[in-house]
Amino acid sequence: MSLTAGSRPDGTRPPSAVEEPTAAVATAAVKERVPRRTSKAGKVPFRIRLRRDRALILMTLPVILLLLLFNYVPLLGNVVAFQDYDPYVSSNGVTAIFHSPWVGVEQFSRMLDDPLFWDATKNTLVLFVLQLVLFFPIPIALALLINSVVRPRVRAVAQAIMYLPHFFSWVLVVTVFQQILGGAGIIAQTLEDHGWSGFDLMTDADLFKYLVTAQAVWKDAGWGIIVFLAALSAVSTDLYEAAAMDGAGRRRRMWHVTLPALRPVIALLLVLRVGDALSVGFEQFLLQRYAVGAGASEVLDTYVWNMGIQNGDFSYAAAVGLAKGVIGVCLVLGANKFAHLLGEQGVYKK
Repeated sequence: MSLTAGSRPDGTRPPSAVEEPTAAVATAAVKERVPRRTSKAGKVPFRIRLRRDRALILMTLPVILLLLLFNYVPLLGNVVAFQDYDPYVSSNGVTAIFHSPWVGVEQFSRMLDDPLFWDATKNTLVLFVLQLVLFFPIPIALALLINSVVRPRVRAVAQAIMYLPHFFSWVLVVTVFQQILGGAGIIAQTLEDHGWSGFDLMTDADLFKYLVTAQAVWKDAGWGIIVFLAALSAVSTDLYEAAAMDGAGRRRRMWHVTLPALRPVIALLLVLRVGDALSVGFEQFLLQRYAVGAGASEVLDTYVWNMGIQNGDFSYAAAVGLAKGVIGVCLVLGANKFAHLLGEQGVYKK
């Protein structure tokens, strides 16, 4: 049998350079294409990140120092809640902490037995629920209203008018309401001039909770729409156009496009508001305390101020403030867990 050129004695042909590579060559090629995985893959060393972000770190350093100085260092003073603190037992108030006797949880037991504490807690919770129902939805409605305005100039003027009261102090806000709704205010004087009996809403203890809610709405509702307008600006106009092509009117587009876009922001702000349930205000109530009496205006913040500053009972006031802070943290965690059950992120992820 004759052999062809380049063939072996058994009749087979040797592999040529253009044929498929061997298994070893293929494995080497795969190793070259796929990088070797290590335990530190994808991680940037801390030294490199520090050098890369040094400008941002220097910019935030003053804020961090202020936060530590005014928010975290004072937390060490909560130790007086477990003492019978006397600031005059030493030359200054700081060293007096080390010379004051320890009483354990005696201040907390006294707090639970104090009827004035429970009255302040009741007023605080009533005002929180009232403001949550009457105040919280208003910035959302205002944001939807402003977002529906087509003309940019009209929208800018409306925003400026709504934002302006936020920059007023509570002294000015209370004064404005006094000049309108007080016994010597515009409405009362106008009624008396026309033969009607006047009124004074500023001294009505039964209507005080609605009065302070109206003051909070007038002062801060316009400022609260900023977050919602920012969320609405991120909604793609393609969604509105697609909904309009499907026959959805303005109400349907607001219900199926706008409100779902606001739902994560609403959940986040609601969690934060629930966590701040026991802090309904201080200056606003302190300014109107003597007009309606302590029974209607006493909340936990003013109660702590009265017991600690006016009466000099620092340990008891610190115990009430510490209990309020712990309850606030628990409310944040509970509300955030509820937000997770509804499918929202809340303050932090699961």
